[in-house]
Order: sequence, then C-alpha cells, then structure tokens
Amino acid sequence: MSGFLTVGIVQTALEVGLIYSLIALSLFISFSILNICDLSTDGCYTLGCAVGAVVTIAGHPILAIFAAMGAGICSGFVTALLQTKFGVQSILAGIIVNTALYTVNLGVMGFSSNLSIFGKDTVFSMFKSLSEAQWWISWYKLILLGMIILIVCIAIYWFLGTRLGLSIRATGDSPAMVRASSINPAFTITVGLCVSNSLTGLAGCLIGQYNKTSDINLGTGMVTIALASLVIGESLSGRRKMAGRIFCVVLGSCLYRFIVSIALRLNIPTEAFKLVSALIVAIALIAPQAKKMVAFELHKRSAVRSASGSRGGER
Repeated sequence: MSGFLTVGIVQTALEVGLIYSLIALSLFISFSILNICDLSTDGCYTLGCAVGAVVTIAGHPILAIFAAMGAGICSGFVTALLQTKFGVQSILAGIIVNTALYTVNLGVMGFSSNLSIFGKDTVFSMFKSLSEAQWWISWYKLILLGMIILIVCIAIYWFLGTRLGLSIRATGDSPAMVRASSINPAFTITVGLCVSNSLTGLAGCLIGQYNKTSDINLGTGMVTIALASLVIGESLSGRRKMAGRIFCVVLGSCLYRFIVSIALRLNIPTEAFKLVSALIVAIALIAPQAKKMVAFELHKRSAVRSASGSRGGER
C-alpha cells in the first residue's frame, strides 16, 4: 500500500483537496443553504485564477487573493441580479454568467489562452521563505493551505451564526416566511451568492499560484468536482450541527481527491475522469436511499421468518 500511495501522492491530494474544498464550501452556501443551483462556478473559478495571475505577475501575490475574491463577488452579484431583479431562473442565470465570463476571462488575460506565473513570487514562495528547515520545505504548502481553510471555515461558521447569516439560512428554507418577517429575500440571496462566489474566486487564485499558471479552460467541470465533494461531505455529516457540516464538506473534498489519486494509480485514462466524477456523485446520492432499502428488505425478511416460525409452532 505504501508503494501504491506514496507520501508525495497523499500530500498532493490533500493540498489540491483543500483548495477544491473552497469551491465545495461555495456550493454549500449556494446549493445547501440558499437552495440555489449556481452554474457560474466554472467561469468564476477561472476568473479568480485569471485575476489572481495578472495581479501576481504585477508583483502583488497577497493583493491577488483579495482581487480574486472581489472578482468573485462581482460575478455573484451579477448572477443574483439576474435572479432577483429580472426574474431569471437560477439555472439560466448561472449559464448566462458562465458563458459571459469566458470572454471576460480572456480579456483579463490579455486575450491569451494562458498565463505563466513562473519566476514570480507567490503566497506559497513567500511562506516557504519563512524557514529553511527540510521538513518545512516539504510541508509548507499544506501548512499554508490548512491555515487558510481553517480561517475560512471559522469565518463561514461565524457569519452563518450572525443575524444576516441566519436570515440567509432562513431564505433557503422558506423565502415566503422571510418575506413575512420584513426581510428582503433579494438582499439575502445577493449577499449569499456574493459570499459563495468570493470563495470560488479565492480557490481559483490559489490554484493559479499553486500551479504557477492560468488557463482559460481551467474551470471546465469544476461544478461536477465541487458537487461530488459536497455530496460526499453531506453524506458524512448526516444531521450534525453547522460546524460539523462545514468540516465534513472539507473532508469530502479531500476524500474526493484521494479517489482521483487512486484512479490515477490504477491507470484510468484522464478522458474518463468526468465519468468517475459522475459516478462518485451518483453513488453518494444513492447511498442513503440504498441503505434504507437494504434495511427495509432485511426487516421484511426477518418479519417473514418470524411469521413462518409462529405458524410452524401453532401446528
């Protein structure tokens, strides 16, 4: 097993899994909390990467993080505006924004299909320079990403516990009830989608600095990946409280990356990864109902055996 999954493979899976967990947390807010299907994730992820790459090349890697989050907020605002002010369905609004972002992303990158950040300082290289110890050089990326994800999770937990956060959660449960409570659901939806897409933009910036490149097709299929991570996390969380649900979403993203790593080691062709992602989502969605069906079938067989035993005793 140690030869099958080396330390390097596990470490990379954790690092990429932590970055992808930001997108899973984004869908957690939009899909699980607000009950909105936001399909602009692919374009917003690339937008965060493109904006982050341009600002990083300009020599401001830390500012790039906030710029990417700001770009994500703008994307979320436009998506929410289409839904709340113009009555466009959430799925269509996401598709429209995602389509428009392709051209926007090209424009951000100077109408080039990719940008290289090699030779430029990133948050990772800056963090690496804090120590020259061998263990630090091996684990600094994972440590930095772990710190970022911890801060984000704490911030999300705090935010969802505030008055505004509770209003956003209530909007997802019952917009009519929120409206009857003199709270504007259009405002809560807008804030929720802006927060959600800021996390997607942050993930795009981090993956760009992690890979030291930005590509126009980077975000293709991110909705499926994030949904797979979210579904795995939600299936693990069950009826846990909010803190447990947030943690399980992050855990689900890391588990998804482990599954992908195993698929790579099994020499599954990259062309089949979309199918693997779809199967993971399907299995995670089917698992709870399958568990109930198996339990019901076992209970039914037990009842039949008990009834047969009773009839045999009467004879």
